[in-house]
Amino acid sequence: MPTTTQLREAVARYAAVVTAKDADAYALLFTPDAVQVDPYPSGLHNGRAEIKAFIEQSFEGCETMTFEVGEVHPVADKAAITFHITLGLEGGATMHIRGAEVFTLTDDGLISAVDAYWGDEDVTFE
Repeated sequence: MPTTTQLREAVARYAAVVTAKDADAYALLFTPDAVQVDPYPSGLHNGRAEIKAFIEQSFEGCETMTFEVGEVHPVADKAAITFHITLGLEGGATMHIRGAEVFTLTDDGLISAVDAYWGDEDVTFE
C-alpha cells in the first residue's frame, strides 16, 4: 500500500507535468493498464496510449494550462483532491475548470486509476 507521502507526491507530480504540458511525462505517471475517466462518467480512457492521446488533445486546445491542487485527502491507496485548472486560450480568453479527482496508486507510486468530477457548472470563462 502506498504511503500518504507517496500519494501526496504523486498528486504533486501530476500537477507539475500538466502545468508543463508534458504528455510523455504525463503518460508515465500511469500504470500501463491504468483507467482514467475525465470527466466522469463519459470520458473513459484505457491504458497509457489512450491516456496520452487524451492529454495531448487537451494540451493542443490551449496555449497555457495551470493545474492547481487544493485540498488533498490521502487514505489507503487513494487520494481525493480538489483542483482548479486555468487554461489560456487563443485570442486571450481564459477558461477555468474547478472540480475533484480521486486517484488510486500502486505500491510503487504509479496511478492505476483516476476519476475526474467536473461538469458544465464548473467551467467559467473570462
